[in-house]
Order: sequence, then C-alpha cells, then structure tokens
Amino acid sequence: MNTSQDDTELNQAIERLSAAMTRNRLMTRRRIIARIAIANIAPALEITHLDVLDVVRRLEGKGSATIGAVAEGMRIDPSRASRIVAELVSNDVLERRICQSDARRSILVITPKGRSLVDEMRAVKRSLLDTVTESWEPEELIVFSKLYDRFITGLEDYARAFNAGEGRAEDEEEAGKERA
Repeated sequence: MNTSQDDTELNQAIERLSAAMTRNRLMTRRRIIARIAIANIAPALEITHLDVLDVVRRLEGKGSATIGAVAEGMRIDPSRASRIVAELVSNDVLERRICQSDARRSILVITPKGRSLVDEMRAVKRSLLDTVTESWEPEELIVFSKLYDRFITGLEDYARAFNAGEGRAEDEEEAGKERA
C-alpha cells in the first residue's frame, strides 16, 4: 500500500470512529440500561438516582463516599447532591453513617436494596452486551474490549488534562469545529 492509500484508509477509519462515537452518545443519552434496571427493581427511582448510586459505588471502597464527593463526581451543586442523596436514603437505597474519624461528616453506604439495584444494572448491561456480541468470535470480543478500554482511558486522560487547563489551543479549535 502506498502512503496516499494509507492516509485515505486512516482518514476513513477516523471518520468511521467519529460517526460511531456520535451514534453511541445518542444511544447512551436514551439511558436504556438504567431504564430497564429501574423498571425491574425500583420504579419509584429516577435515572439521576442511579447516577448517584453509581458514584457512591465507585467511591465506597475508598471510604470517601460523601455528599461533597458525589457532587464532584456528578458535577452538580452540593445542595442538589444532598437532595438526591436524601431521596435515596428515604427510599432505602443509601444509608448515612457517621465518619469515625470526623463525626461532622457523613459517609454514604449502599443498602441491601441499593446493592440489588446495582446488581440489576450489571445484569441488564451484561445481557445487552451478550446479545450484541453473540455473533462475535471470542478473539474479536477480547481484542475489542482491550482496544475500547484503551480508547476510553485515552479520552479520560485527555479530559482530565483539558479540565486541568492543559488543553492545547489546537485541540480547542478542533473541538470547536466538531461542535459547529
């Protein structure tokens, strides 16, 4: 293959990836997994509740699942995070416990009902992934999962650097073109 053909194939690959990212964003926005999980186990909850539950799940092992950490993880105002947490506590999905090292702080803990909801979300997601990839060869799934994880890690790293003020001007210009 010559360089011109290589460039064309690379450009086509980037365009295909860009289009797939847009389709994925639109599908993710519909929140199919969350809607199914809520319908199956906790119809009184809203999707935002699941978002908070997921943040608490990720923070729980670190012992830092506080309302402030939830607000930061969700990128919402602490007062809004507090209201959502209060709703989850009243629905027996989360529990507030006193921090042993600082009695002024509350640590959020997932209740058995909340754990069931987390498990249901995982089961729904696993079922969806099993269905979507059922015709794939095992090797394809293994390679795809590694490449997709690498891709998402790269996006996360880029977002962290950009949010920390390390974004380059040319990257910002490109982002502006994509939004236009």
